[in-house]
Amino acid sequence: MRPLRLSDTPLMRRVLSSLLVLASVAAVPTVASAQAMPGDRQGQRPGQEQGQQAPERERAPRFAPLRQRPNAGPCPYVKILYDGARYVELADNRPATANVGFTGEIQGLSSTCRYREADPITVDMNVLFSFGRGPQATADQRTYRYWIAVTERNSAVLAKEYFDLPVNFEGQQTAEVTEERTIVIPRADLTTSGGNFEILVGFEVTPEMAEFNRSGSRFRVNAGTTPAQ
Repeated sequence: MRPLRLSDTPLMRRVLSSLLVLASVAAVPTVASAQAMPGDRQGQRPGQEQGQQAPERERAPRFAPLRQRPNAGPCPYVKILYDGARYVELADNRPATANVGFTGEIQGLSSTCRYREADPITVDMNVLFSFGRGPQATADQRTYRYWIAVTERNSAVLAKEYFDLPVNFEGQQTAEVTEERTIVIPRADLTTSGGNFEILVGFEVTPEMAEFNRSGSRFRVNAGTTPAQ
């Protein structure tokens, strides 16, 4: 998939600077193997039968492998915009179960990032969507649109891109889709860390849908369907 990139546009005129946050890695002491005591068979403790395992507390601890090259700083904040977290079509904009058409909800996000030295910040994201068909949704297929925006933290939008997501319900009332996206953010200099940026995700919604979400009202993705017996 084509990564979302922040180019050198007028939006990037503000030079971001912050102290470089260096991740430190603590040294892990090595665990020496136990030597056999005189008279022991292959290192077993006195009184321990051959083939019997040592108690759990006597076994050598195991350590998870550590990353050898940590990032130059923290990752960007990745969030779901509350106003665009749900997509609910309502006939005549009347909030009633019988008026619900196609629905959608961003269920969750996961992300990782990497950057070192003068590299740009590369963020890999997984976005989990849930979709539904209400009583007013007569088709079996619907193309939803969502967006990903990169902002200077708590400030201006630096870049925003829209994505079309076709969903085929295949005769079902609900569907789930996971989207994988890569975002590349250039850095002004070595001291610009990922903590200067936010990445926001949301559905493209109408003003009425945004207000419906903002008010705290909601329908589940399977609104208006008959529960399974």
